[in-house]
Amino acid sequence: MNTIDPTPTVVIVGAGQAGATLAGLLRQEKFTGRVVLAGAESVPPYQRPPLSKKYDGDDYVQWLRPESFYADNDIELRLDDPVVRVDRAARTATTRSGVTLTYDTLVLATGASPRALPIPGADLSGVLALRTLGDAEELRTAVLAGSRLAIVGAGYVGLEVAAAARARGCDVTVIEREERVLARVASPELSRILTDSHRARGTRILIGAAVEELLGRDGRVCGIRLGDGREIDCDTVIVGIGAIPEDGLARSAGLECMAGIVVDNAARTSDPRILAIGDVTHRMHDGLGTLVRLESIPSATEQAKQAAAVITGTAIPPHEVPWFWSDQFDLKMKMAGVLAPGTEAVLRGDPGTGSCSVFHLDADGIPRTVETINAAADFMAGKKFIGNRTPLNRTALADIGTPLREVAQTPDHTPIAAGASTRTPRRI
Repeated sequence: MNTIDPTPTVVIVGAGQAGATLAGLLRQEKFTGRVVLAGAESVPPYQRPPLSKKYDGDDYVQWLRPESFYADNDIELRLDDPVVRVDRAARTATTRSGVTLTYDTLVLATGASPRALPIPGADLSGVLALRTLGDAEELRTAVLAGSRLAIVGAGYVGLEVAAAARARGCDVTVIEREERVLARVASPELSRILTDSHRARGTRILIGAAVEELLGRDGRVCGIRLGDGREIDCDTVIVGIGAIPEDGLARSAGLECMAGIVVDNAARTSDPRILAIGDVTHRMHDGLGTLVRLESIPSATEQAKQAAAVITGTAIPPHEVPWFWSDQFDLKMKMAGVLAPGTEAVLRGDPGTGSCSVFHLDADGIPRTVETINAAADFMAGKKFIGNRTPLNRTALADIGTPLREVAQTPDHTPIAAGASTRTPRRI
């Protein structure tokens, strides 16, 4: 007589930060079913932030777990064998090698891929999109050799690469088509501070500049032609113009997608048997009240916790305030919240000292975002203020002499602390 295996199976598609974190959490939560972690790369799961922040150092390869962890915790790690087809009716996932996995719960953690430059020369040798260990190793070789580096796109990854390369003495040019760096993800105030910092350290930053063509010699990139005819000589090009969610597998399976896989506030897709986590998701966030796509390690970790709770039947953890970080030169930046239109920027501290914060307050004085540079206490307080929707007194907030615990305002809009400063807040 045939028997039915009562052991539930979880198949996790994607062995990046989100997928590997979920696999570990399931075992931590005493899940006793089968756990399969299938990835496209041939190496165990690793941390991606060091690829842009520390690629020039000895610690740019940082494994998420020792390789023995997966076998020790009965996690089937399938490397270089990604899932290529999902049959929702049969509840099966088929890998590239032809293995068919039957699942009780499928978790899509397929991440995002770098957006390609749609111009002539983009396929030349020496043109990199920093996403994998292989990319980082090639960039590391180029930078240690002192090459001339051109970076297309002034997002966080591009600026982190630029900072590390300049610290090594490389010639660095950053090319951005928008009118400021970090135009999509940071405020004009923070953009200005970072632009000044990079230029002061010898990085050329070209804004409002369109890349027309990548020039090559003997199959390798040697320069960039801009839309205005200027040519930039270089030995290596880093393309950092954003990322596209890898939702093709979900779309082919008929799941709801909209610039990523649409999930609810507990990582559930339009199919109750399928969850999705990480950069591939277009997620509902209770604290923001809208669908957003958050590309960050904290977001991936938070969604892994949500998925683990759904699978194990435990309480869904409350949403955290979204936060991000970036290291450039000696600048340690932490940002909490998501930028929203209609806010007022209040500067706390002096950028010239290397430590400052920019709080973005709505009309009621409630902070929506805080951007900090070498100001860990401001970040922690700002993140808490955002989560609690605490209205702040603008004048007290701008006065570095007023402790942060005293900047909250009472219903009549006066500072809680008696005798708080009445200095006019700095507008930046």
